[in-house]
Amino acid sequence: MLRLGRRVFEAHEPVIMAIVNRTPDSFYDQGATFRDEPALARVEQAVAEGAAVIDIGGVKAGPGEEVTAAEEARRTVGFVAEVRRRFPDVVISVDTWRHEVGEAVCEAGADLLNDAWGGVDPKLAEVAARYGVGLVCTHAGGARPRTRPHRVEYEDVVADILRVTVGLAERAVALGVPRESVLIDPGHDFGKNTRHSLEATRRLGELVDTGWPVLVSLSNKDFVGETLDRPVKERVIGTLATTAVSAWLGAQVYRVHEVAETRQVVDMVAAIAGLRPPAVARRGLA
Repeated sequence: MLRLGRRVFEAHEPVIMAIVNRTPDSFYDQGATFRDEPALARVEQAVAEGAAVIDIGGVKAGPGEEVTAAEEARRTVGFVAEVRRRFPDVVISVDTWRHEVGEAVCEAGADLLNDAWGGVDPKLAEVAARYGVGLVCTHAGGARPRTRPHRVEYEDVVADILRVTVGLAERAVALGVPRESVLIDPGHDFGKNTRHSLEATRRLGELVDTGWPVLVSLSNKDFVGETLDRPVKERVIGTLATTAVSAWLGAQVYRVHEVAETRQVVDMVAAIAGLRPPAVARRGLA
């Protein structure tokens, strides 16, 4: 069972997390949801298309202009409060590595802190514990926030992913974060080259076997682009293929840009696996 905010998800229930970037320079949408009106419209559309979680970020992951904690909070806190007011049942996640921002968004109504940089600020887990919210524990290979990997090497990348993410998850629970609200994320692209991310996907079942719910953030990432030699706007097919493999191997939460397409992929995989009945069954029955 996975419990996030007011929602409870069963062990094999796929969960779509829609990305809403409150940044003027996001790598995929180039600031399309930086202003409040289009961002709220994006939330409404994502919920209508089947997203149970909205992941709000105030700083793009890659290098760029410095964004202070105060500016990150300015971009996210008020928006979290407005989403909470308009969509009381949606799970609100905030993508941040800073405990100051985590505290502010929890006060505003966030249900989940998505720490994509692998516990670089250990106080963030303490905030999650204090507010009783969920926490995503990610493997970033020891990279500092907003840096790109450079000639990174692992003796066994999946062994390192397991060591770090399970360690972060166990620490979070020991601090008081509800166990049923902790997820682990292999951190595709974060502190990894393309071959590392492909191996993490291929061996995703090893993460699932830990018993912690697994979140994958695959959407239009560089490892997809490099694998297929496609620019950012042409990575949807590769992303959906990777999503299908991840679903078959047992991932539960999918952080995505394309909500409707991802919903269909994970529902189809669940039906093939015998975990979900067909939405309609007429063929050969008339």
